[in-house]
Amino acid sequence: MALSQYVHDMLENPAILGVCIGVAMFLGPIWVAFLFGVLIGWVWKPNWASLAKGKFIGSSSSSSSSSPSKSILSPLKAYASSPSLTSIKMQAPNPESLAVNKSMLVKGMDKKGSSSLPMKIDNTSSALNSSGETSNAVTMEDLHHLWQLVEEKDGGLPWMMMMDRSTPNMDYQAWRREPKDGPPEYRSRTVFEDATPEIVRDLFWDDEFRPRWDDMLAKSTMIQECPTTGTIKVQWIRKFPFFCKDREYIIGRRIFESGGSYYCVTKGIDCPSIPRQDKPRRVDTYYSSWCIRAVESKRAKGKLSSCEVILFHHEEMGIPWEIAKIGVKKGMWGTVQKIEPGLRAYQHARASGTSLSRHAFLAGVNTKVPPEYLENIGSAENRSEIDENATSSEKPKGMNIPKILVIGGAIALACSIDRGLVAKYAIFGVARRFANIGRR
Repeated sequence: MALSQYVHDMLENPAILGVCIGVAMFLGPIWVAFLFGVLIGWVWKPNWASLAKGKFIGSSSSSSSSSPSKSILSPLKAYASSPSLTSIKMQAPNPESLAVNKSMLVKGMDKKGSSSLPMKIDNTSSALNSSGETSNAVTMEDLHHLWQLVEEKDGGLPWMMMMDRSTPNMDYQAWRREPKDGPPEYRSRTVFEDATPEIVRDLFWDDEFRPRWDDMLAKSTMIQECPTTGTIKVQWIRKFPFFCKDREYIIGRRIFESGGSYYCVTKGIDCPSIPRQDKPRRVDTYYSSWCIRAVESKRAKGKLSSCEVILFHHEEMGIPWEIAKIGVKKGMWGTVQKIEPGLRAYQHARASGTSLSRHAFLAGVNTKVPPEYLENIGSAENRSEIDENATSSEKPKGMNIPKILVIGGAIALACSIDRGLVAKYAIFGVARRFANIGRR
């Protein structure tokens, strides 16, 4: 009774009640943030948390033998469309599992080139006829932009190093930059030993083979193609973790060849013929392009027996950018390690006489561009920048006359008005401001 009476007296006291309400208002948002953090932590729990739980309940053996495809995945696996950001997982794969996957890939391609994975390839659509719309999906302006990125002449922010790792058959470096008005952008450089630019080009273009090293690709449909330029329009459906909707991509692709280098442009485009759906969610902002060329091998000096891939990638998939950056950083190296076994399996399949898929065939149909043309792009841009700088430097000289007129008019007005020093100071102040505006 005494306790209840004490509580009753506290509630009747307005001062104490106000303090309680203030404390509740202060702690309320903190508790909401705490509960939200617990929920996010449970949803994004790492794989080792599940393994630890299995040890406590005595089922660690079953947990350790589970398939890697059932592990907790990062939603940033949507970056998998690019050569170096594919099927991102929150933990690096076991090298032994990579060797097993490589042998499985080779066996799968030996069986008449047919896929044994649950992935659908639809190339029988009546929309495969060439059209002007498809040939214009990727233009020379896209080549100009990619060339500027490769040569670091795009005028963007500087790149920040993220990673520098290597294996006996592959070297990998990655950078990132964060524009103010868009998602984070990624740049990577991958060098494969004992590989030609043509085989690497076909590997990244071949959607029929991609599921063997990219387990996120659920469906690929070639919507249209242009046999003259090799431009294709593709629809991708990519798998995401259970708490996220799958993503749909409508992609335009085209390859340009210049001086033995292949500029492969892949970007998101509009497609009114395919209506939007709630599931999967369509990704509009998407760019994933790369330059493929032969480079000197680190094993044999003087021999161009290695292949360099310079990738540029960004997309807006509807996930907070800070979370996306964490997912990419965690899973980037594990993702890149999967590409090399897939490349070796693809080399083996092609050497065994496996027929080309339609995607790989169109990868060989590319637009030839003279190297001098790309070099003239840079020189023309330099000239335009010089002209702009010269014009901007001449602007102040041209505005000197209006400034003199403004000051002179202010002097005449001040002398004609007899209102004391305050009025004259005000007139000169306004005149000075107008003169500065004209100067700018």
